[in-house]
Amino acid sequence: MKGKFTNVGIVIVSHSPLVAKGTADMVRQMVGDRVPLSWCGGNPEGGLGTNAAGILAAIEAAWSDHGVAVFVDLGGAETNSEMAIEMLGEPRSRLVAICNSPLVEGAVIAAAEASGGAPLAKVVATAEELSPS
Repeated sequence: MKGKFTNVGIVIVSHSPLVAKGTADMVRQMVGDRVPLSWCGGNPEGGLGTNAAGILAAIEAAWSDHGVAVFVDLGGAETNSEMAIEMLGEPRSRLVAICNSPLVEGAVIAAAEASGGAPLAKVVATAEELSPS
């Protein structure tokens, strides 16, 4: 899949698989297939939670050589996303950014930005404008 996509990828990480999938559905409805998109939610046992291996798989699924923006719902999702990014290793880990923005709104606005060909830094900055000061 490496190099296949020309737009920044979007990954949605939630403690709830329903929230993650629902957010991904909203993003897909807004931008179609113009942005690589993946999501993960829940723990391996099917309950609420997140895990680094699942997040790593989602990053791989949404991989773009132009970068991947990761959106998280709570602190544990952020911590596990950081571990997943480390697991990618250099140099790919430098092309992944965790966005400090509201999950749903951030992912939707970032995907819209990415669908227009914006670079990773612009996609992240646009999403993070939604965060409270």
